[in-house]
Amino acid sequence: MTESDVESVARVAGRIRANVEKVIEGKSDVVTASIIVMLAEGHLLIEDVPGVGKTMLSKALARSIDSTVRRIQFTPDLLPSDITGVSVYNQSTREFEFRPGGVFANVVIGDEINRASPKTQSALLECMAERQVTVDNVTYQLESPFMVIATQNPVEMEGTYPLPEAQRDRFLARVSVGYPVPAAEIAMLESHGTTNPLDDLGPVTDSAEIRRLCAIVARVHVSPAVQRYAVALTAATRESPELLLGASPRATLHLVRAAKARAAVHHRDYVLPDDVRALLQPVLAHRLLPSAEAAVGGRGASSILEAIAAQVPVPDSPA
Repeated sequence: MTESDVESVARVAGRIRANVEKVIEGKSDVVTASIIVMLAEGHLLIEDVPGVGKTMLSKALARSIDSTVRRIQFTPDLLPSDITGVSVYNQSTREFEFRPGGVFANVVIGDEINRASPKTQSALLECMAERQVTVDNVTYQLESPFMVIATQNPVEMEGTYPLPEAQRDRFLARVSVGYPVPAAEIAMLESHGTTNPLDDLGPVTDSAEIRRLCAIVARVHVSPAVQRYAVALTAATRESPELLLGASPRATLHLVRAAKARAAVHHRDYVLPDDVRALLQPVLAHRLLPSAEAAVGGRGASSILEAIAAQVPVPDSPA
């Protein structure tokens, strides 16, 4: 991997970030995290209260890439076949034909994913983990790149179903948009008041270039010391008495993949311990399940994870 390869990752990431920020004002960190998830070939969960721009962020990121995009509106009456597809009998040919569902696209936007039943949510398990869909004992491969960007309201909101642990574990990262600062909200009134800014948002890259950049990110160097640091962090969550469920081996893999993407976005062809530490909350927190005692004491997954990370020694050198 050459220096120009890493520079191309940072350059394209910068173009995408600038494009998305035409629509999402004052949220550079959230936009950068979303781009890192995409370059790490992961899936993104955007969780926050209604009206803060979750769907706007997912649409802006999808429109920045010249690729196929499908949106699935998750509702209580949505069926698994609406997501994966269904075999339909053709009267003229007297054969069953497969009609692809909404998941057959490069970027799949799942809006308010936790408003559908757990049965429907589980239709995403295979495609998110294995990049394939199996219907009537026939397996269909999904095109690369493939990314699910799902939005959800907090589970305490009315009419929502909590995502199962297996579903949450397939999302590489969870981010929250949060309320804008007053200056950004005033700018939003100016830009969103008369027209929809998404209407003028065009692509700044395409799926072929994203595939090339993902291949570059995969070759970013991770030293044994940084690998041991990532494993020590996830292993510590499994041993914590405050957690009923710690981070899975898939979480460790996702953490290292995201660290590689963050390093490339910051013009480096090697991962630092700081890359791993910076991604700890978005990559791990949503996978952890606090114990009843911790919940009663008001300690959530994020605060427990911070305490665990403070006890794991950071390697002096990434070499």
